[in-house]
Amino acid sequence: MTSPVVEDLLRTLAPQVLGVLVRRHGQFYACEDAVQEALLAAATQWPAQGVPDHPRSWLVTVATRRLTDEWRSERARRDREVAVAVREPAYAAVAPPADEEPPAADDTLKLLFLCCHPALGSSAQVALTLRAVGGLSTAEIARAYLVPEPTMSQRIRRAKQKIEAAGARFVLPSPADRDERLRAVLHVLYLVFNEGYTASSGAELHRAELTGEAIRLTRELRRLLPDDGEAAGLLALMLLTDAHRAARTGPDGELIPLSEQDRDRWDRATIEEGVALVTEALTWSPPGPYQVQAAIAAVHAEAPSAAETDWPQIVALYRVLARIAPNPMVTLNQAAAVAMVDGPRAGLALLAPLDADERTAGHHRLAAVRAHLLELADDRDDARAAYLAAARATTSLPERRYLEVQAARLATDR
Repeated sequence: MTSPVVEDLLRTLAPQVLGVLVRRHGQFYACEDAVQEALLAAATQWPAQGVPDHPRSWLVTVATRRLTDEWRSERARRDREVAVAVREPAYAAVAPPADEEPPAADDTLKLLFLCCHPALGSSAQVALTLRAVGGLSTAEIARAYLVPEPTMSQRIRRAKQKIEAAGARFVLPSPADRDERLRAVLHVLYLVFNEGYTASSGAELHRAELTGEAIRLTRELRRLLPDDGEAAGLLALMLLTDAHRAARTGPDGELIPLSEQDRDRWDRATIEEGVALVTEALTWSPPGPYQVQAAIAAVHAEAPSAAETDWPQIVALYRVLARIAPNPMVTLNQAAAVAMVDGPRAGLALLAPLDADERTAGHHRLAAVRAHLLELADDRDDARAAYLAAARATTSLPERRYLEVQAARLATDR
């Protein structure tokens, strides 16, 4: 079994090694497969034989040999078909010394941009980022997203084919394209974190392998782009959110909402880091969506208790967020905050237009927030019906159990 230390090292080195191969040889598809084989070889050999003195060079050498073997095999097949003499391979089988390898930081950033190529849909961007930059195996990604491994393998294969068909080059985007591509990179990391923090389906509420990987990659992105306020904002948002993790579930895995969590179980060191990040970023960077969301999370995190939460400040921040990044999920969260300041009927009025928005109509979160506000308004029958509707709509078992418990409570507390 691979040790956690080796696993962490391999995930750190994976994008560096892939960057070396793609820069030298092109052919992202073939290079990515070769790197995965090298990572598998390392995961098998290093725990028993020890980590080599130069692990990155070891992986580059093994991956290059795998690549060369594949080209030899392909060339031999073609030669047999055309009955010509076998020629020597065009690529060296041994990697050059480590000090000739290009800087790892540039490779990681370029890989992030490459995996978030506009030719790909968001699900393909997520899968390819986790595989090529995160160093997760296809089996690990498939388990995280609760799909069969062949399905995920096909999704990743198609993503690599689309990138090559689009003629993508292993270079950073031009200044004109960089902002748009960076937004895609940030969004992919945000999606990975959210899927890990509240799994969209399955028996577990939280998937640590996804939240951990999202935080690790976002730390790396911020290191590479220290002057980007939104990279800092996204990292702060992840940290402030993940700090609640230990208090989010009870002994049997049941969901505990924010207002009922034991705040002594929150990770204060992580909260302090997140608050410092977003506070510093807002002093020099124009506020972007991730910074504003992080600021909202910081207000929650710094409240000594749910009753002492500064709801007027949260409402003000949601107004800013709705202005710079309007979308129905922002409205949904804004309605819950407004209800705490202006009363539940004011929050319900904000929810009403979302029934006609195809992005939220029928979504379990809309029904769940409506149920909560109806309960606050003492409309118990409609609240119970909304809780049950939300329970039917969600595919997350912990969320479903929580919503069903709330509905049952309203049926009995009469």
